[in-house]
Amino acid sequence: MPRIAYFGPQGTFTEQAALRFDGELVPFETIPLAVAAVREGSVEFACVPIENSVEGAVPATLDVLIRDEPVVAVAETVLDVKFSILVRPGTTEIKTIASHPHALAQVREWIAEELPGVTSIATSSTAAAAAAVERGEFDAAVTAPVAVNHYKLDEYATGVLDVADARTRFLLLRRPGQLPQPTGADRTSVVVTTPDRVGVLSELLTELALRGINLTGLESRPTKGKLGTYRFYIDVEGHIAEPRIGDALAALHRHSHEIRFLGSFPKADHEPVEAHNEEFAAAAAWVDAVRKGERG
Repeated sequence: MPRIAYFGPQGTFTEQAALRFDGELVPFETIPLAVAAVREGSVEFACVPIENSVEGAVPATLDVLIRDEPVVAVAETVLDVKFSILVRPGTTEIKTIASHPHALAQVREWIAEELPGVTSIATSSTAAAAAAVERGEFDAAVTAPVAVNHYKLDEYATGVLDVADARTRFLLLRRPGQLPQPTGADRTSVVVTTPDRVGVLSELLTELALRGINLTGLESRPTKGKLGTYRFYIDVEGHIAEPRIGDALAALHRHSHEIRFLGSFPKADHEPVEAHNEEFAAAAAWVDAVRKGERG
């Protein structure tokens, strides 16, 4: 059974996501440590959050994907996000509540209404908050529902969320190797480091639009070098094995200082992608015939 590192400790939403994959789960304190375990070979996979529908992309994951040796995504899963508020048994008054900043942001209105005057405190993860409450450092924790199975705490409230239908997407990462086969319902991810010139982002997006490729995600992160220089994280529908996707990635390569392939894998929603691959294959065949002098 493969070992799967995940952003822990036990009791996080990432653990809930990792349980959907078949493997032995191994918690790590941070996202970079979980991915580093894959790079050094102590585990086969890492499950990490990549984006939330309320708070957006997860910067720690974006940054770790571009550093050091490459890793690629081979699967994704999406969780509906609803929180539990955990307290020590016998708690009657809540003055402090702790959690990961993303979690606190997603229950801010609930806290203001149900626990007016409480002090919110950021921790490294939702599970770290639960552990701190268990130790008596805080009165309550905003956690994933699974956390109640790992800590000697009671549920003060469940199903807590300010925004209905909030969801978080997670990636399953491994070292580069054989890619998942195309399914017709795939996503491809790359990160592009561009030269600092006018219109470069427009150039990248035009290459996708000209090929009828649906853009599903676009994030920018500073290169942590020269001020004003950025990397662009791009998600599109389709698989690199498809002619139009391969052709588009080659075009992005021409426009970039550096491009890193982050994976082609089945989408979590399994919604089929309109590919138009026959048209691209026919066009490529025509060009090949012209080059061989077989067609004018």
